[in-house]
Amino acid sequence: MTKVININDRGTLTLPKELRKRLGIQGEGQVLAEETSEGILLRGGATFPIEMYTDERLNEFKKNNEDSLKKYFPKNK
Repeated sequence: MTKVININDRGTLTLPKELRKRLGIQGEGQVLAEETSEGILLRGGATFPIEMYTDERLNEFKKNNEDSLKKYFPKNK
């Protein structure tokens, strides 16, 4: 499929609905633009949120895991 896409003075382009549907882009999706020897390759993309944990939070996870495992591996007396 070949489509002509206009780019405004800010560099913004609008992908035709047909292309967005084929790429699986819904709403405010993302597209990866890659320069190739033949031109620009556009691919549907996705971003996943990540959470950075502090040492305090990591210690909390560790303690909770250890506490949870105690019922499965009780210490012998």
